[in-house]
Amino acid sequence: MSHLLEFYGTECPHCVRMHELVERLEKEEGEKVDSFEIWHNKENEKQLLELDKDLCGGVPFFYNTKTKAWICGEESYENLKKWAKGEPFTQE
Repeated sequence: MSHLLEFYGTECPHCVRMHELVERLEKEEGEKVDSFEIWHNKENEKQLLELDKDLCGGVPFFYNTKTKAWICGEESYENLKKWAKGEPFTQE
């Protein structure tokens, strides 16, 4: 399993836009992000709740298990890339 996790809801328009950036990140940077749908999968939802701990409270939610950095909601591609590489960033 990758250390980069994406939690999303199938019908969430913000999640759809962010997943397009995840696909770009994987293609351009060679980073692997594991994606988990939470609205229709209770096990994935449970995993999200364990990691979120009131950090975000919704999706899309991104979590880096190595750096413990997270992203809530939509974010720029540049910040997604920094998050994946463990570099500091300020959420917009």
